[in-house]
Amino acid sequence: QVQLVESGGGLVQPGGSLRLFCAASGSISKIYAMGWYRQAPGKQREWVAVFDSAGNTRYADSVKGRFTISRDNANNTYLHLNNSKPEDTAVYFCNLVTPRGGYWGQGTQVTVSS
Repeated sequence: QVQLVESGGGLVQPGGSLRLFCAASGSISKIYAMGWYRQAPGKQREWVAVFDSAGNTRYADSVKGRFTISRDNANNTYLHLNNSKPEDTAVYFCNLVTPRGGYWGQGTQVTVSS
């Protein structure tokens, strides 16, 4: 079973930066895509960024130019939040899509507040 664990969340001032980390483990034969989602209180889960198997990255308009997604050779995923805004406050989830389905981590809380 594939397991994902997010970390790196916390409290940050508006304009500040955080780097989120997603550790992947388990039986991963092939990855179609690795990405990040977020869910704010009272709102639906929102797609944020993706890193696909071809090496392409893509971002939601709300974070484009501020967030950066990356990955390493161990299939871990990172999300660098730069110039954060109060509307970035949410629980952030990493996601892997494989031939056997999609997998989610437990989420890490990011709070942007002055």
